[in-house]
Amino acid sequence: MYFQRKELEKFRSFKGPLIDVRSPSEYYKGHMPNSINIPLFDNDERSIIGTIYKNESREKAVIEGLKFFEKKMELILDNLFMNIDSHKIVPDKNDNKTSIRIYCSRGGMRSQSIAWLLEKYKFNAITLKGGYKTYRKWILDSFSKMWNIVIIGGKTGTGKTRLLSLLEKFKYQTIDLESFACHRGSTFGALGMKEQPTNEQFENKIAEKLNSFNSISNIFVEAESANIGKCKIPHEFFNQMKTSRRIEILRSESNRLDELINTYSIFKKEELQQSVIRIKKRLGPQRTKIALESINEERWDLVCRSVLDYYDRCYEYEKVGKENITLLDLTDKKYDEKILDLINNVL
Repeated sequence: MYFQRKELEKFRSFKGPLIDVRSPSEYYKGHMPNSINIPLFDNDERSIIGTIYKNESREKAVIEGLKFFEKKMELILDNLFMNIDSHKIVPDKNDNKTSIRIYCSRGGMRSQSIAWLLEKYKFNAITLKGGYKTYRKWILDSFSKMWNIVIIGGKTGTGKTRLLSLLEKFKYQTIDLESFACHRGSTFGALGMKEQPTNEQFENKIAEKLNSFNSISNIFVEAESANIGKCKIPHEFFNQMKTSRRIEILRSESNRLDELINTYSIFKKEELQQSVIRIKKRLGPQRTKIALESINEERWDLVCRSVLDYYDRCYEYEKVGKENITLLDLTDKKYDEKILDLINNVL
């Protein structure tokens, strides 16, 4: 495994375009960030080749793959050259730090075929030994390392995400799990967000950010449940979060209502009402009725009050058993640079 890790470090150290030659479905499931998908085979072709490999032989599967490759070679070359041109890489450039990096699933024939093709045009192409499989092993190993995590906790509307953004702005080490998951972690969490990534790509994003950090320094992470929408926080990392130091943000109810109103009143009424309906069994008929009517009348304070008690009860349940908690009262305080001194004082 040490050899594979060193190979990955060497591969990642090169500059130039990063080309993923796997099928679109493989790429969608998970890929190296900033990679460009130029598939050697589409999803159907890959399925056909895989079936031949399984039911007949490797040799016949290779022959079928070559047939597909021959038909689309010109198109693949056009896509490759377009991306190479955008990076201003020219043939005969032997700078070891400027290369066209190529990877497939296991570092086999797909990446090697594209590298061979580019070398015929005098480009410096390198492949990742072990391919994406090696990369994923590195990703998963990252979550078993010990990280110096500081959790930012607090009830709904205390501005935890805004505080995390402030820390990021001033160059503190932060992991914004909700941003990576494209979800705020509640029934209203998908509003205004892009489509959620696959769980595998969610893990890739977290590990890439973690490995850019100094592991000794504090890493600030917002308190979350194990699941953020359909994305699940890696088990080993979540276990570290549960036992990490925690700064619990306190704010007044009026502060919290203002925060929620500013966050959610910008969305369409229909979207907000659908979100309320999804938790109507937990809210109960009376609070659900008040929330739906208040959305329609744009009485945002009543909307937020009707759901706040529900979320507070959920939060208190999730907080049971948590230790090493430091309370920090930020009632009526502006979330600006001065707050950072307060955080530093309680660490």
